[in-house]
Amino acid sequence: MSQPTLTVNEIFYSIQGEASHAGLPCIFVRLTACDLRCRWCDTEYAFHQGSPMTVSDIVTRVRKFGCLLVEVTGGEPLLQPQVTVLVQTLLDDGFDVLVETGGHRDVTVLDRRARIVMDLKCPGSGESDRNRWENLRHLDSRDMVKFVLAHHEDYLWACDVLREHQLVQRCPVFFSPVYGELEPAELAGWMLEDGVAARLQVQLHKVLWDADRRGV
Repeated sequence: MSQPTLTVNEIFYSIQGEASHAGLPCIFVRLTACDLRCRWCDTEYAFHQGSPMTVSDIVTRVRKFGCLLVEVTGGEPLLQPQVTVLVQTLLDDGFDVLVETGGHRDVTVLDRRARIVMDLKCPGSGESDRNRWENLRHLDSRDMVKFVLAHHEDYLWACDVLREHQLVQRCPVFFSPVYGELEPAELAGWMLEDGVAARLQVQLHKVLWDADRRGV
């Protein structure tokens, strides 16, 4: 009987750069393929590049790093149906698993022991019409929502979404400026002026290393 197989772009060990686990050592399993084309995407190399690996081989590779925090990301990881097997296997093996998704795919397929990091798409991404709003009903306090903001219009849009869906009452929410487009200090000023109950987030890995470096 053949083992479940996924197309993997890269597996690496680094510092978690975003959301509630920022600053912690983390193993990243980046899967290949994405059906979104966000204007500011910084992982376009994951659209097509990758090699097949069985779930067993992925988990064996992950174990070698000696770290219990794992993020399954992409691309868009939920495009590959066997990701549910990978996530469940990692959880059963004792790992704390984060799954970063664009939020336009059905998250109910995931084992609910996993923590969902949902990247809701703002208008500046060019993909805001793809958001699957019903996904928000399935989030709880262990999950996270982030908004990547390119400009003030994105910020106002994100604030409206917070209010409409009462997101801060549901889970931690992060506002992240598009690297090189929106200055973090400018975003911080808007948030302070409006008293927004979200957390300002910068991409820590881009502060620590070259912004275009892979495998970090």
